[in-house]
Amino acid sequence: MTSQNQSETEDTRQTNVPKRNKKRRIKKRPFIILGIILLLVCLGFYINASYKSGLKVSSDHGKKQELHKFHSTTRNDGKVNVLVLGEDRKVDNSQPRTDSIMIVQYDYLKKDLKIVSVMRDIYSEIPGGYRNYKINTAYSLGGPELLRKTLKKNLDIDPEYYAIIDFDGFEQMVDEISPKGVPINVEKDMSEKIGVSLKKGQHNLNGKELLGYARYRHDEEGDFGRVRRQQQVMTGLKSELLSVDSVVKAPKLAGIARGYVNTNLDDQTIYKTGASFIARGDKDIKTLTVPVKGSYTNANDLENGAVLKIDKEKNKEAIKKFLND
Repeated sequence: MTSQNQSETEDTRQTNVPKRNKKRRIKKRPFIILGIILLLVCLGFYINASYKSGLKVSSDHGKKQELHKFHSTTRNDGKVNVLVLGEDRKVDNSQPRTDSIMIVQYDYLKKDLKIVSVMRDIYSEIPGGYRNYKINTAYSLGGPELLRKTLKKNLDIDPEYYAIIDFDGFEQMVDEISPKGVPINVEKDMSEKIGVSLKKGQHNLNGKELLGYARYRHDEEGDFGRVRRQQQVMTGLKSELLSVDSVVKAPKLAGIARGYVNTNLDDQTIYKTGASFIARGDKDIKTLTVPVKGSYTNANDLENGAVLKIDKEKNKEAIKKFLND
C-alpha cells in the first residue's frame, strides 16, 4: 500500500468516527426525552397523591371549609398582604375568638417577608355602629371583614387576603412538618391555661406544646410576651419548613394547610408566593409589634377590662414605614 493510499484510508476512518458517534447520539435522544417525560409524570402523580393525603388529614378530623365575606382591594404593587388569624376553639357554640392577629407581607420584588403582630388588647373604634372594644372583638362581632375594617380605621392597614388557622389545624401541621418536634428555648416553666406543662430549657415541642407556648401570657409581659413568643414560633417553623425533609413533604403539607386553613387566597397565589420565598426569598423574617414602644398607655375599661390605649398616628406611621421600606 502506497503512502498516499494509507493516508486516504486514515482520513476515511477519521471521517466515519464522528458520523458513528452522531448516529448513536441521535438514537439515544428519544430515550432521554422519554425518560424525562416519565419522570415528570411520576412527579405529577406523587404531588397529586401527597396533596390529597394532606387534604384527607383535615377531612378525617371533620374540618370544613368556609368562605368568609372579605371586601378588600387587590393592589398591583408587587406585594401580597395577608391577614393571618389564629382562631380559638369554640365553646358551647359561641362565636369563635381570634387569639392572634398578624399581617404577613411578601414582597415579590425584594423577596422579603415581613410580619406585623397586632396586640389583641388595643382599644379600638369598631365600624358599623358598635361601641369601642378591644380590637380582637371585631372578629367575634363580624368575622374577618369587620376586623379588616377595624384595622383600616384604627391603624390604616388594609390586607388583601385573609387566612384563618384553628388550633387543631396548627397542631396537625406542626406534627407533620416536624415529627420530632420544633426546637424552642422555653424561657420559664409554663402551664397556666395553655393545656400543657412546659419546663424551662431547650426542648423539641410537638404541635400541642408549641401552641401552648405561643399562647402563654400569664407573666409580667402579658400579651407582649405572647406576641414575642408567637414571632419566635414563626421563626422556628420557618427553619423546619426549609429543611430537606419538609421540601420533599411540601405537597402533603400544602394539602393539610389547604384543608385546615380557611382563606380567600387562590391556589395560584399560594403556589407563586411559596415558590418565590423558598427559591429566592430572604429567610431573615422581619417583625414589628403594634403598638410600638412609647405609643401606648395601659388603662382599664368597665366593659373590656385591661386595655391598651394607643397613639394611632404614631403607630400608623411606624407600620407604613415598616411595610414600605
